[in-house]
Amino acid sequence: MSNRLKEEKSPYLLQHAENPVDWYPWCEGAFERAEAEDKPIFLSIGYSTCHWCHVMAHESFENKEIAELLNQHFISIKVDREERPDIDSVYMACCQAFTGSGGWPMSIFMTAEQKPFFAGTYFPPETQFGRIGFRELLLRIVEKWQNNREGLLQTAEVMAADINTEDSISDDKPDKNLPEFALEMFFQRFDKKHGGFGAAPKFPMPHNLIFLTLYSQLFQDRQALELVEITLDRMRRGGIFDHIGYGFSRYSTDDYFLIPHFEKMLYDNALMILAYSIAYKAVRKKIFLDTAEKTAEYVFREMTGKNGEFYSAQDADSEGEEGRFYVWDYDEVCDILGEEKGAAFCDYFGITREGNFEGKNIPSLLNGNEISDKYYREIEKLYNYRKSRMKLHLDDKVLTSWNALMICALSMLYRVTGEKRYLDAAKKSEEFLEKHLIKEDILYVSYRDGNLSVKGFLDDYAYYAAALICLYEVTSEENYLGRARQLCEKAEKQFKDEKGGGYYLYGRENDSLIAKPKETYDGALPSGNSVMAYCLVRLSQLTGDTLIREKAEGQLAFLSAKASSYPVGYSMFLTALLFYLHPPKKITVALSADDNVKEIIPHLPIYADIEIRQQESEEYKLLNDKTTYYVCENYTCLPPTNQTPFLW
Repeated sequence: MSNRLKEEKSPYLLQHAENPVDWYPWCEGAFERAEAEDKPIFLSIGYSTCHWCHVMAHESFENKEIAELLNQHFISIKVDREERPDIDSVYMACCQAFTGSGGWPMSIFMTAEQKPFFAGTYFPPETQFGRIGFRELLLRIVEKWQNNREGLLQTAEVMAADINTEDSISDDKPDKNLPEFALEMFFQRFDKKHGGFGAAPKFPMPHNLIFLTLYSQLFQDRQALELVEITLDRMRRGGIFDHIGYGFSRYSTDDYFLIPHFEKMLYDNALMILAYSIAYKAVRKKIFLDTAEKTAEYVFREMTGKNGEFYSAQDADSEGEEGRFYVWDYDEVCDILGEEKGAAFCDYFGITREGNFEGKNIPSLLNGNEISDKYYREIEKLYNYRKSRMKLHLDDKVLTSWNALMICALSMLYRVTGEKRYLDAAKKSEEFLEKHLIKEDILYVSYRDGNLSVKGFLDDYAYYAAALICLYEVTSEENYLGRARQLCEKAEKQFKDEKGGGYYLYGRENDSLIAKPKETYDGALPSGNSVMAYCLVRLSQLTGDTLIREKAEGQLAFLSAKASSYPVGYSMFLTALLFYLHPPKKITVALSADDNVKEIIPHLPIYADIEIRQQESEEYKLLNDKTTYYVCENYTCLPPTNQTPFLW
């Protein structure tokens, strides 16, 4: 029996299309029916590769008795958080207010006016270990709705008022002391033994590492760089990195980066490519570049469509178990590779008969063995064997913001390697976005099977503008810069809070919800406000436009106030602030006929604005008939030189 989700395109919604629950997508019809039938709404928010979403779906939403309770007493709505970050943001704030934490699946009970009166995350089907079961919870809410509704409605009104309260503090100008303040906090939170920050679960947070790398290079701070090097080394060694198929899992469930939450997200891998590429340029450790390239190889093999688009995620579960696709038995490895080679391979990757994860093994190099490619043939054999296992679910929707992140990552990888295939892949993805995610000059959130979802949010505009800036930085093609500027102007019109500063998550062309979030904190992903700050700073520097500079300063001042008490939660903003406080050098390269871009670009600094001219001009002549570098900084230009400018 299908429900109303069968006509949707979201992989997450389609996973629930055969549930006995009478699901609605988020739509006016659901709220109108709730009002007409005088029923509360059950809102369930998740995403298609979420392990605990699968568990709750199997235990409760496929349970006919629980489904009957929902269908009789509630109007049930299913939302894909990746397609509707606006809805997710509003009700995540509610969930955190009710419970002190959040996560997915998110379970919200609310009125037909969309005002929540109870929230939580995963509930088991029956009460156990002191945790209320979903069936009992439904019965309690039904009883209260029928006999004590006034109390629920009062809670809903208070919650709706609370999440609409906005802190309007703002600084007059950017706070130049915040990067140093953040560095001190990073030192305090650093795990000296295992890398990373804080205790388990450990999220990679690559934008923290990018900020620290930039800080270390600007101020020649070796200690700051050590935090980055140790963390990147441990993550590459740990099981959070897939040593057989490459790429990174979502996060580590332990302090050691050994046992991952096995789902793989496009945005994590894009940010990891950026962090490893930038760190490689700073310290020249080949293993950092190797990690970035292997991660890109994973994305090309597993997450890329035929037209260059990048898919969203791979599931953690197969055959009903999290991680089953990724783990190994000692004897299994020896059977595939042969006894002698298999034993050596297991010794190298820490694979034992006892196992390191529920009796099985997650390959890792946390044993201290050198990181090398000496077992590449064996890895290829195991990778091909692993493909014969039950195929992982792939969320194949194309998200504008996450594709934009991947464009940034590949642009940077091209910048440090000169390998044209990375630039070609970045351009191809951008062409896909331009062709399929923009309609009548409006940016959309996602695309799947020829269908667009909803009109874009702040993150879509900000991330796409950043991607265009990244492409301009490696191509010097003015059209990228012009389009980035146009996107920022559209974001200004749609999302800007002219009175309180900053940008709202959703704007004038999006649905109106019970609250209007203005996200500033950099979580697993940099906030749209932080990325807008970066885009405005870079556009002001690349164009010389004083009006854009004023807007950048206003945004930096707004975020300075937000970040003042806990700057480590605003690392993307801090990166933008460092660019503002320390503008990159401008280097124009007059290329000789004997050299080509592939040979030149890996030797150029990444913290510089580069323009490559492939023909000599009156303004930029060749010196000694060789490739010549024209370097300008702080309104002063140095004499032309044939020596590559030595910067990171």
